[in-house]
Amino acid sequence: MKLNILCIGDIVGRPGRRIIADKLKPLVRELDIDCVIANAENAAGGSGLTPQIYNKLLRYGVNLITLGDHTYRKRDIIKTLETTKNIVRPANLSEHAAGRGVAFYETAKGPTVAVVALIGRLFMKGADCPYNTIDRILPQIESKAEIIVVDFHAEATSEKIAMGYHLDGR
Repeated sequence: MKLNILCIGDIVGRPGRRIIADKLKPLVRELDIDCVIANAENAAGGSGLTPQIYNKLLRYGVNLITLGDHTYRKRDIIKTLETTKNIVRPANLSEHAAGRGVAFYETAKGPTVAVVALIGRLFMKGADCPYNTIDRILPQIESKAEIIVVDFHAEATSEKIAMGYHLDGR
């Protein structure tokens, strides 16, 4: 079975949201997209996400939303993080941090897609080891999803490449 997943990088501010509002639904139809995953950590004025913008992104056709190091820049997103299941903050933040690090989406074709958000540690603060975190999470979710997407938000290219090697074939 062919499954098309669209991963959208950082949606930044009003211009990014406008593109999503205008282009996403036609693109989903044209390319027969089964799941849309978008990073929205900068969707509100270039830093953070609000509940209102979160809801708009869902209406525009985004199925799963990931966040990064700007997760808590807009404090009013905390309740949304705690009460909804299709938005994830970095899994390698404290286990006491609001929200979850893994989300699932069951596609219309049947397969379930899981998304895990992680952040790097170089030039960022407050994150646990992303490698240990993903090693702990993967065995817990492998039986729940046919496809696992990892959104690794990092500043250093070297960290991104290392994570690619770490996850290769897994």
